[in-house]
Amino acid sequence: MDAAPQELPPNPGAPPRTADPTRLDAALSTLELTVRRRLDGLLQGNHLGLVPGPGTEPGDARPYYPGDDVRRMDWSVTARTTEPHIRQTVADRELETWLVADLSASLDFGTVGCEKRDLVVAAAAAVGHLTRGGGNRIGAIVASGSQLARVPARGGRPHLEYLLRTLANNPRATPGDRGDLATALEQLRRPPRRRGLVVVISDFIGPVDWERPLRGLSARHDLLAVEVIDPRDLELPAVGLVTLVDPETGRSKEVSTSAGLRAAFAKASAEHRAQVAGALRRAGAAQLVLRTDGDWIADVLRFIVGRKRGWTGATAPGTPNRTPRGGEAWQ
Repeated sequence: MDAAPQELPPNPGAPPRTADPTRLDAALSTLELTVRRRLDGLLQGNHLGLVPGPGTEPGDARPYYPGDDVRRMDWSVTARTTEPHIRQTVADRELETWLVADLSASLDFGTVGCEKRDLVVAAAAAVGHLTRGGGNRIGAIVASGSQLARVPARGGRPHLEYLLRTLANNPRATPGDRGDLATALEQLRRPPRRRGLVVVISDFIGPVDWERPLRGLSARHDLLAVEVIDPRDLELPAVGLVTLVDPETGRSKEVSTSAGLRAAFAKASAEHRAQVAGALRRAGAAQLVLRTDGDWIADVLRFIVGRKRGWTGATAPGTPNRTPRGGEAWQ
């Protein structure tokens, strides 16, 4: 349940607000400049980095590092040099990306700098600008409560701008009109589409009934799950008597934020997030966590660098493995 915020305090790392139609053009321009200034160049020449697959086009050979996939071993180079080498591969061209954007009522909420739906638009902008060009196409399934909208997959900057405007201008869901993420994912399974990238952007609040269709998509697509969260999704502040509203059901309840209630809320939230992470891991989806109180572009940058390192360099000799934290929660 979410406590309705009165005013969002400033957060330098937050994305620009997209709720005001009069400032939407400036917000989208800021998003493009931010993405291209801080992230462009990481994917130049191939698609390795965002959610890199091994691809099918042969690339250069490099020395084997502990942790590399032995199935990629290049035995001819290994024989000539007497040192183990693996053959790198280049991701396939003409990438088709599909966004599944959850804009249910629980996303119309934020207590630090921005609403969660602003992070949805920001994540979509990052994916769109990083995969744009070279004949690539991007489309979207937008789930707003029980309503579904489709943006066909096309290429070019004008189409990407149209897609982002569609997300930003999507009407807010009525509280109590529960979103159906599972149905949105099914829209991409039937009919089957060419192999590509599927990016699911949601706060994943509610029943984990979307795991099966997500696992079905993993047979043909690379998967990325972007989880957007607010600090109040994780714990309640000690503010005394407060009215909590569940935007997914529309129910409200007045409670006293005692120490026992706050501890129970934090425990239930942690258990639910662990359940979500487990379902994403079983489906084979990489997970990126964006927070309304964090620097979203820095979290995206760490995610991309971590994924790129995992496919192109593994763990360099003498470099210990590091467990990701917070926004670095990739699988």
